[in-house]
Amino acid sequence: MGRGKIEIKRIENSTNRQVTYSKRRNGILKKAKEITVLCDAEVSLVIFSSTGKMSEFISPSSSLIKILDRYQRTSGRRLWDAKHEYLNSEVERIKKENDSMQIELRHLKGEDLTSLNPKELIPIEDALQNGLTEVRAKQAEVWKMMKKNVCTCQHSPNIFLSLFLMLMIIYQDRMLEEENKHLNYILQHQKQQQMQMNGNARDMENEYNQNGRDYPSQMPFTFRAQPMQPNLQENQ
Repeated sequence: MGRGKIEIKRIENSTNRQVTYSKRRNGILKKAKEITVLCDAEVSLVIFSSTGKMSEFISPSSSLIKILDRYQRTSGRRLWDAKHEYLNSEVERIKKENDSMQIELRHLKGEDLTSLNPKELIPIEDALQNGLTEVRAKQAEVWKMMKKNVCTCQHSPNIFLSLFLMLMIIYQDRMLEEENKHLNYILQHQKQQQMQMNGNARDMENEYNQNGRDYPSQMPFTFRAQPMQPNLQENQ
C-alpha cells in the first residue's frame, strides 16, 4: 500500500516535530544547492527553528547583502529604514574623523611629515608651542604648590617625597623641552627643504626666460657654396 498523505498541521509532539523539521530542513537546503548549480541561480535561504536555531544557505557566487540589495531594488520595498541608513552614515563619518585624528596625532609626534608643505607645517608647530606653554604653566602651578608644602612641612617625613616629586617635575620639564626642540628642528628642516625646492624652480624659470630674451633663435649652421675650379696641373 502507498503512503498516506500527511495532514499539514502543527505537530503536537515536540520530539516528532523536531525530527520532521530536521528532515525537511535538510531537504530544502539540498534543493537550494541543486538549483544553484543546475540553473546558475542566486539563492539565499534562511531558516529558524521553533527553538531559535538558524540554518542558512547562500549561493557561493553571491552574498546575503548583495541579494537583499538586489531584492530591494527589484521589488521597490525598503528593507532598511531611514534610521538605519542614518546610523550607517554616522558610523562612516566617525570612521573618517578617527582616521583624520590618527593622522594629526602622528604629525604631532613628528611622524609622516615628509609629505607636508610649509603651510601645513605651521599649524602643527603652533599646536606644539601652545601645548608646551600649557604644560609649563601647569608644571609651574604644581611647583608652587609643592614648594609651599615643603616650606610648611620641613620637619615632616613627607619632605623626602616632596623633594622627589620636585626632581621628577624638573626632569619631565627638561624631557619636554628636548622633545620640543627635536620637533621644531624637524619642522624647520621640512620648511627649508620646501623653500629651497621652490627657490630652485624659480631660478630655473628666470634663467630660461633671460636666455630666451638675450639669445634670439638663429640657424645652427651657415653654409657657403663655392664654384668648382679646374685642375691647373692637368691643363699644364
